[in-house]
Amino acid sequence: MDYKKYALVDLHLHLDGSLSPEIIIEVAKEEGINLPTYDAKELRKYLEVPEDCKSLNEYLERFDIPNRVLQSKNGLYKCMLNLLKREADAGLKYVEVRMAPQLSTQKGLKQNEVVEILLQASKDAFDKYKIKSNLILCLMRMQNNMMVNLKTIEVAAKYLNKGVVALDLAGAEALFPNENFEALFELARNMRIPFTIHAGEASGAESVRSAINMGASRIGHGIHSIDDESVMKSLVEKKIPLEICPKSNLDTKTIKSFEELPIREFLKRGIIVTLNTDDMTVSSTNLVNEYNILSSIGYSDEELKTLSENTIKSAFISDKEKEELLSYLN
Repeated sequence: MDYKKYALVDLHLHLDGSLSPEIIIEVAKEEGINLPTYDAKELRKYLEVPEDCKSLNEYLERFDIPNRVLQSKNGLYKCMLNLLKREADAGLKYVEVRMAPQLSTQKGLKQNEVVEILLQASKDAFDKYKIKSNLILCLMRMQNNMMVNLKTIEVAAKYLNKGVVALDLAGAEALFPNENFEALFELARNMRIPFTIHAGEASGAESVRSAINMGASRIGHGIHSIDDESVMKSLVEKKIPLEICPKSNLDTKTIKSFEELPIREFLKRGIIVTLNTDDMTVSSTNLVNEYNILSSIGYSDEELKTLSENTIKSAFISDKEKEELLSYLN
């Protein structure tokens, strides 16, 4: 069955992990960027994660090629506009696109320029395709990048509520724990910038606990919260939603099968669960597919509608905008 009626909002969607082979090839040809192949079908093999992917770290290797075409005004604009058009064509009404502006500065662009280009594409996509979108700016888990992460916070503050709605912490979770970035998020809290943090994906429930303690408004993935009663209790008490992405969680070996997804248990305990895609191209998925996955393992229409409602209600937007989106669902 096609669950397009529920696939209205995606809150955990990475730009670089969701570029189509066609737009990558188009930009690469225009800018003389080297690709392993210029055939879309063949290029997809380099972009999608293999079935025998062993970990999140191996999964992240698939982002090299997309980032080559996100280094210019032309590439950033076209890739963002193309992504939003594809989402609008699929029936989505609102998306929060996340990306790390620091990763698009290899050819001279400043982080604020990167964001301005993407915001223009977002505005044009709304005018052309009637899809609303906002940006979440990612801080990166790396060594010796404190200054560029600080710059990302500064840029987020500048454009907050002007197309940027939050910060995130992305990258190799197991190699660079949340605690390494605690000072950055203390600054974000003081500047009143909301943030989500990738946690409980490659690391255990303790990473979710640290993200909660650091003040995260949402948790990216958070699957391993199921392993700790106190963490789950905190999620309920603080009403912190989990951004769960089933196909990605399977690909990164966070779960071994879709049946292992603890979504039902989370819902039963009163935890807010949202349903998202993560990386549409890397994981060869889309939002309708994520709902179909849950349907295929026995989730009811009522359960899927609850997930869709949760996703809408957890967006970094106004109550009025949420009501408008809920009207599409109802």
